[in-house]
Amino acid sequence: MFRLAHDGDVARLILDRPEARNAIPAAGWNELARLLAGVEGRLLILSGEGGAFCAGADLADFAAMRGDDAACARFRRDMRAALDALRALPIPSVARVDGPCYGAGVALAMACDIRVAGPDARFAITPARIGISYPQEDVHRLVALVGPGQAARLLFTAAEIDRAEAARIGLIEADAIDEAAILANDPASLAELKRAIRLAGEGVRCDPEMDRRFDALIGGEALARRLEAKRRK
Repeated sequence: MFRLAHDGDVARLILDRPEARNAIPAAGWNELARLLAGVEGRLLILSGEGGAFCAGADLADFAAMRGDDAACARFRRDMRAALDALRALPIPSVARVDGPCYGAGVALAMACDIRVAGPDARFAITPARIGISYPQEDVHRLVALVGPGQAARLLFTAAEIDRAEAARIGLIEADAIDEAAILANDPASLAELKRAIRLAGEGVRCDPEMDRRFDALIGGEALARRLEAKRRK
């Protein structure tokens, strides 16, 4: 389902089930969590194979869960663990969306730090269409990105939107990302900035630990090296 490759400092995680438009089976979430534990490098790029990003969860699995409370809860927990592992990576992560990105695929993209989309990208969050809900953590991320009104529109209508509309409401950030621009920056600085963004998103305005880390970087060797390199140019 997933394929992880390392290209220098870039880790590339690819959804590789093109015959099903990269729909994720129930067992795929454990596979994703396992692969994320092996991610190395300074940047993660998440993409889909075969002209689709992700059609969502594999609906064929839901029939087997009918009437099985333990299986339903296990599916929810496994999905949550994988998405939380993606969100918690200490390196920047970018979802590169091409083609359809539906349901759980949107949740997967939202767990990344940045979302970019190709010209044929299409987004829809469709649980209401099949009679289910959306995990609360993913609704929270959606509201944080687009606001409660737009989140309600997407969830209540289950309507598909294109790249332009996704950009207008804040579901994606850009059409492309400059990998080299990210890799040119200091890894420790990026890790601290990522943590600061996460805390800010959780409503944290001030944090003594972040103050300590800020001070440590100012007094550290990386700043001295980079300032010296800048002086010599």
